[in-house]
Amino acid sequence: MTETIVSTRYWHQLDDGQLQCDLCPRHCRLQEGQRGLCYVRQRLDDEVKLVSYGRSSGFCVDPIEKKPLNHFYPGSSVLSFGTAGCNLACKFCQNWDMSKSREMDTLADSAGPEQLARAARDAGCRSVAFTYNDPIIFMEYAVDVAVACRELDVRTVAVTAGYIDPEPRVDFFRAMDAANVDLKAFTDRFYYKICGAHLAPVLETLEYIRHETDTWLELTTLLIPGENDSHRELDEMTRWVVDHLGPDVPMHFTAFHPDWKMREHPSTPASTLTRARRIAMDNGVRYAYTGNVRDPAGASTFCHQCGDLLIERDWHRLGQWSLDGQGRCASCGTTVAGHFSDGPEHAASRPVRVRMS
Repeated sequence: MTETIVSTRYWHQLDDGQLQCDLCPRHCRLQEGQRGLCYVRQRLDDEVKLVSYGRSSGFCVDPIEKKPLNHFYPGSSVLSFGTAGCNLACKFCQNWDMSKSREMDTLADSAGPEQLARAARDAGCRSVAFTYNDPIIFMEYAVDVAVACRELDVRTVAVTAGYIDPEPRVDFFRAMDAANVDLKAFTDRFYYKICGAHLAPVLETLEYIRHETDTWLELTTLLIPGENDSHRELDEMTRWVVDHLGPDVPMHFTAFHPDWKMREHPSTPASTLTRARRIAMDNGVRYAYTGNVRDPAGASTFCHQCGDLLIERDWHRLGQWSLDGQGRCASCGTTVAGHFSDGPEHAASRPVRVRMS
């Protein structure tokens, strides 16, 4: 069994003897033996330690579009895994069985960084994704895996809410090749009421990734009827994205289904996603997508210059491919933002479980 407890850097001692975790804006204050809200960072021996290093709830090979990432080697395979816990408290969590778990038995699989990197390479995966729960809370493990992956020319992807303090933000995203950040809404009311967090640190993270790193960035917003799907909010959000991040950052608008503590809420109509996509494109977002519904037009990539279909998608399956070897539109030569192979890759359309030996 891989070692599961490691010391961490981001904490300091307060005058009253408590230790404050400085990983995220939650700044949990811990007595000896106490865990933070994330569950996997605990005060032990007068340090804050990560108690889930090398442990996972399972490893699966997915198509990269499932993360979702549509401009980071489309059609390629990605080895995905997560742990237990989360530093947000989203009432609508779609992976609550892992992110809200308070049982270390959830973490039944284990793998060291080098072992995981080799497994990804041997499975034909172009990248490894830290997903299902937020990798920020297990950043020491994620960063070590990223270092091992780069030795084998395997990329790494963070699927995250971006709720992290400035100093660890530098170390974490410097190690990542791509990130899909959940921009959960565009009001602090939503973040506080529904997620137990705040909007401003997430916006700071987005600007940092876009302007201070080489990490490829895409955004996802899960639209919940009556909560974050108004025309005004979507208009303000997408204008902010274009003004602060630029028109080339892809945005994914995905459908909510009743889960966790919001089981009484209705599912998101497909028309809401189409409306959000149109608002984004009208405001200058060049690549806007719909997700969690079958919508080939909303899932496909089009040239922002001439309008031609560049990458056809039906769920996670790729069809027509009209990019040249340099990631340019085959019709007009316009460069498409992102990272692309010379031709389409075709990952399995369904998750494939991987067991670590």
